[in-house]
Amino acid sequence: LPDTAEKEKPEKGKVVAVGPGKILDNGARSPMTVKKGDVVLFTKYSPNEIKIDGKEVLIVSESDILAILK
Repeated sequence: LPDTAEKEKPEKGKVVAVGPGKILDNGARSPMTVKKGDVVLFTKYSPNEIKIDGKEVLIVSESDILAILK
């Protein structure tokens, strides 16, 4: 795990959806390494909280994911 995981306890969550991937400088898309259903650890202060259909969800950038547990 990266050094940030030692300083602050990471959060754990289940991926409920993923986007198509980041657009690179050359216009190509970088494929996502996480997929729906993965359980991940992410940095505590990285997510944005939003409500979708009355349910609170977190939006996390793939770069803020520290580990894929399963």
